Amino acid sequence: MTVITPSPSRNRLTDPFARPRLDITGPAVPGTAEILTSEALDFLTDLHTRFAGRRHDLLLGRQHRRDRFSNGMDPQFQPLTAGIRADPAWRVAGPGPGLEDRRVEITGPTDRKMTVNALNSGAKVWLADHEDAMSPTWTNVVGGQLNLFDAIRGQVDFTTDEGRSYVVGEETPTIVFRPRGWHLTEKHLDFVDRAGQHGAASASLVDAGLYLFHNAQALIDSGRGPYLYLPKLEGYLEARLWDEVFRFTETYLGLRYGTIRATVLIETITAAFEMEEILYELRDHCAGLNAGRWDYIFSVIKNFRNRGPRFVLPDRSQVTMTVPFMKAYTELLVSTCHRRGAQAIGGMSAFIPNRRDPEVTARALEQVRADKRREAGQGYDGTWVAHPDLVPVAREAFDAFLGSRVDQRDLLRSDVHVTAAELLDIPSAGGTVTDDGLRANVSVAVRYLESWLRGVGAAALDNLMEDAATAEISRSQVWQWVHQEVVTAEGTTITAALVRSELAAVLAAVPRSEGDRFDDAATLFEQVALAEDFPTFLTVPAYTQFLVEQG
Repeated sequence: MTVITPSPSRNRLTDPFARPRLDITGPAVPGTAEILTSEALDFLTDLHTRFAGRRHDLLLGRQHRRDRFSNGMDPQFQPLTAGIRADPAWRVAGPGPGLEDRRVEITGPTDRKMTVNALNSGAKVWLADHEDAMSPTWTNVVGGQLNLFDAIRGQVDFTTDEGRSYVVGEETPTIVFRPRGWHLTEKHLDFVDRAGQHGAASASLVDAGLYLFHNAQALIDSGRGPYLYLPKLEGYLEARLWDEVFRFTETYLGLRYGTIRATVLIETITAAFEMEEILYELRDHCAGLNAGRWDYIFSVIKNFRNRGPRFVLPDRSQVTMTVPFMKAYTELLVSTCHRRGAQAIGGMSAFIPNRRDPEVTARALEQVRADKRREAGQGYDGTWVAHPDLVPVAREAFDAFLGSRVDQRDLLRSDVHVTAAELLDIPSAGGTVTDDGLRANVSVAVRYLESWLRGVGAAALDNLMEDAATAEISRSQVWQWVHQEVVTAEGTTITAALVRSELAAVLAAVPRSEGDRFDDAATLFEQVALAEDFPTFLTVPAYTQFLVEQG
């Protein structure tokens, strides 16, 4: 175990000049020597010294806001920032070199095989994901950084033990890295402040800090740049903190001001009401916004879970992008982005092809094709896919609208005028809760959690690509349905006892093997779906109970 210790000549409890530090408390894993260098840890320490306290305050603000929503207050467009929204003059920096054309972005984790596959996918951008598609085992966190380090330097090729070679082709996507959200911690790094107080490091600062420290200059030298996707933001003050992190990082690393560019995922209901302010706070470091559809649905359920039947959503499969409250959010995003010179990137359709089943593949391709045509028609500048076979489908849809242009930022969508009431028009979603919908939620959540606990954060289940965001929808719907005593279309009242019965049926039906994590997954599901108090994120207790290793 590597530990940086303070000077023995100083008493940390009395000396206000004692230097803070980060201690590695996790075991040595592949990449430790290359990634967790003393220089990198010094940089992470400075990030935490300057920004960890503000992060903590913002997370408290999230909790207070959720409490107000639970007690009947609705989100609103902020009166205090009306001047920013009314000012027509300001614009964001826009895309950096290599990020101008984003018509197809492939998303996925950063293990070695997936890294090579993403780089060979033919997409314009690879979202290298350390968030929803990554199970944050210590091996994945450090190893993913090493794989990115090697990929950026053209040294990521490898051969498996079975003799299969993975070689990166000549043309590769621009990399946009997604760190973990502000709410998550990295418990394998211990931050010790000037007063000697210990606490887990911020996963956001660790992920983004290591990526930028090791790769920013190499990316610039390659003709591209250090680009990030920012997840789970709940408002413009959180965007302001990221902007300050970028300013400090650029100074620390000797980068030109504005070199770092971020795309913000609008995947919370509160962020939807502050899109323009988020762009404004990040304007010198901002490329655009993304419609993170699955987390957005989860955010709606989470924030209004106690507000009665009006806010109960139907089966997950029925909450499509064309229901009124989702259509309002996605059209507002395009209009807001293009008004400010930002790119608008569409979300990910969960359907994936199955190379062993032509009928499933044909159905998936048609559903994805329709989804991408809808996004391109709304004015989006690009979209996400989760599988290489979907890259041509998405590209075809956007090629038809873009022609020779790289984006549609000239399409201002002046016809869009979305109100707060339209963003909150949950009843208009319609649909029903069904017995099959309950079974699907329990089954998907348990099987995904089992995969996550084994270190696999993106899982193909029932011909859909599931990640932490879609699992959050499944378990939060179950929680809401139980607490609101929802009656299904078939006349079944959803109770905790019924859910436990469905859980037992899932465990009886899944194929078991030595070393599987289904029993742990079932225990975890009960905690996050049936507890009296609603756990804010399922990954928080899952990480603390099952993934933290000590060296």
